[in-house]
Amino acid sequence: AVIPPRKNAKMWKPDTAGAKARNEAVRSSKYLGRALWRNLTGYHRRSRVETKMHCVKLLGQRLLARDFDRQVAEIQIRAAILNGFTALGIPRTVAVG
Repeated sequence: AVIPPRKNAKMWKPDTAGAKARNEAVRSSKYLGRALWRNLTGYHRRSRVETKMHCVKLLGQRLLARDFDRQVAEIQIRAAILNGFTALGIPRTVAVG
């Protein structure tokens, strides 16, 4: 998992579990800067996916339909609802002049 270390993160002793990967993340985030490190490791993409999956779960964790075709339709309806909400949040830019 790509987990960003805290801003004031210190190196861990190398004998603890996962210390090598975490120390490398701390080193590279300090060397590159947090913003560039997040873009290079794909952390923003992961964060956006986790947020979207949370939204999917808010619509219900189980399918109500028993028939497979109706389950597919139910999932498509949920996806359409999420896409509609996402479209509402995207700003429109218009050229002035």
